Amino acid sequence: MANDIDLERAARIWQRRDVLRGGLAFATALWVTPGAFAGELTKTPPQTEGPFYPDKLPLDTDNDLIVINDATKPCVGEITHLTGRILSPSGEPVRNAVVEIWQCDAHGAYLHSGTGNSENRDSNFQGFGRFLTNAKGEYYFRTIKPVPYPGRTPHIHYKIKKSGKELLTTQCYIKGHPGNQRDGVLRGIRDQKALASVMVDWKKVDGSKIGEYSANFDIVLGRTPEAA
Repeated sequence: MANDIDLERAARIWQRRDVLRGGLAFATALWVTPGAFAGELTKTPPQTEGPFYPDKLPLDTDNDLIVINDATKPCVGEITHLTGRILSPSGEPVRNAVVEIWQCDAHGAYLHSGTGNSENRDSNFQGFGRFLTNAKGEYYFRTIKPVPYPGRTPHIHYKIKKSGKELLTTQCYIKGHPGNQRDGVLRGIRDQKALASVMVDWKKVDGSKIGEYSANFDIVLGRTPEAA
């Protein structure tokens, strides 16, 4: 099926010490042939970085956010295999782009000194991760399904960089979540196609005994890296 995750193959890319050197080992049927687009794609809208980009990066910044370094205890939350591609406006894959994500833990606390609910922060949740895209522009993270906190609907922050330049900061959301209608940041996207482009389906992984999810978020840059 299009959204099934081959967990055995996925495990091979949880190479915690080599994550920025290794390529992505799997894809889904949703990933189409690069460059096979007519005209330009809908550009992913930029969104605020927000106040909680980590003010002190963790020692562990790999793509597996549910376990820190060599710890054996995972974080609290619904495990999500988060995949996607970074694309140019014409649909060409962007290779060697650094994809950063950050999000609150299952208690609504960020990896930031000014976060709310800091007394309950899950010390087993990495909260921030990086991945270097492969030749197909693909990325992969193992994280948790985002949760709401006061004033915000569930979301995951993204920042895309290449060659030392920041290309885009945005956020992705859970498609159909009831909190979306009340989120001021999300409602700031007026264009309906752009709004749809940041809505992501969270789908149960078939056969998972622990209730894992898969989610796919493709990002279309507003400019080519060469023009940045």
